[in-house]
Amino acid sequence: MSHVGDMEVGERARIIGIGKGERAYRQRLLAMGLTPGTEFTLTRLAPLGDPVEISVRGYAMSLRKGEAEMLTIERVVS
Repeated sequence: MSHVGDMEVGERARIIGIGKGERAYRQRLLAMGLTPGTEFTLTRLAPLGDPVEISVRGYAMSLRKGEAEMLTIERVVS
């Protein structure tokens, strides 16, 4: 298991879980389509690592580093 912060730009991953955090924010991530089993690609990473941009379900989404770290992922080998 790893986290978005461990990824390189262009890598693909699959969400396997959402860590503990504020319930309202967890629900917001789920509502935006970040559900277990969903694949995404890391498309941009700011110079200091915050924010990160991912491509998921056909659209680009920017997440703050702390928010992205809530996602537990597994890398997808293409």
